[in-house]
Amino acid sequence: MKVRRYLAPLSWLYGCVVGLRNKLFDWGVLPSESFALPVISVGNLTVGGTGKTPFTEHLIRLLRDDHHVAFLSRGYKRRTRGYHLADTQSTARDIGDEPFQVWQKYPDIYVAVDANRRRGIRRLCGDASTADTDVILLDDAFQHRYVTPGLNILLMDYHRLPYDDALLPCGLLREPLSSKRRADVVVVTKCPPSIRPIDFRIIQGRLALRPWQRLFFSTIRYGALCPSGRKLSTLTPDTAVLLVTGIANPTHLVDELQRRTSHVTTLAYSDHHAFTASDLQHIRQEWDAVQAPDRLLITTEKDAARLADALPDMQVLPIEVAFLKDQEKTFNHYIKNHVRKNPSHRNVHP
Repeated sequence: MKVRRYLAPLSWLYGCVVGLRNKLFDWGVLPSESFALPVISVGNLTVGGTGKTPFTEHLIRLLRDDHHVAFLSRGYKRRTRGYHLADTQSTARDIGDEPFQVWQKYPDIYVAVDANRRRGIRRLCGDASTADTDVILLDDAFQHRYVTPGLNILLMDYHRLPYDDALLPCGLLREPLSSKRRADVVVVTKCPPSIRPIDFRIIQGRLALRPWQRLFFSTIRYGALCPSGRKLSTLTPDTAVLLVTGIANPTHLVDELQRRTSHVTTLAYSDHHAFTASDLQHIRQEWDAVQAPDRLLITTEKDAARLADALPDMQVLPIEVAFLKDQEKTFNHYIKNHVRKNPSHRNVHP
């Protein structure tokens, strides 16, 4: 874990600004709005991936059979502005790669983007086409304090826990660890499946959560390859793989593929990378250089949202959240119970 101590003065200034902003919300100087339906926020304290999208997808699968679920994101790096509701004509450029991924996988829910989350919630609740929404999942909204969610879920990456990190730009923290007090639920994500009981206790002790805060531990479970184009292929120990990623940390994915085959070449781009014609040409050149009778071009679900048209024969390796310590039933009951106790009252939506 890299912490750039020489940037400590800038981190101190950044911390002062963040601390003042949070105090203004705490004191009511800056307004925060609540809504008359269950709003569940999924966020983190750090810059970079903590597994928000697969975790949100777990919530969607948990709730969609009994509720009209809406997913609201700011739509990072999209080409549109304002409020946008996904439809059959939407692309990753219109709504962002992660919302587009969710929309493709769960077309039976509402997927919308708006940097102004209050306006986005009002539109979801007030527009005739989405007025039956009774649960809203807010993506990456822990710092978006203009909305007060009914349930605040905070994700922390096991491999970069905030108590060993530092504020930007020294480290990757958007807020100090003390901000965890706003969370109702804390989930340590991307844990090794073989994590020891002593590690659970160490993390629990160092996080020092309040009595009412719930702590869960989860890992990543990889699924079978899915074709983004025409052909489904099988990954064997003899398969040569070219992996193309534009995610925050591809280490876990690389490790998973290397467990399945020893022939893995990786092209790693930055998170949410906008692939250019030059990038695509380079990918094709690297793909042509893979001289093996059994070869696969693999990417992530998020990257497939931007690459599928240009590279139609890619294979996608999906991921899901798996809870550790037999916690899944407890977590699922907690979420369903929250929604049941806080039903939607659409007649009083703003």
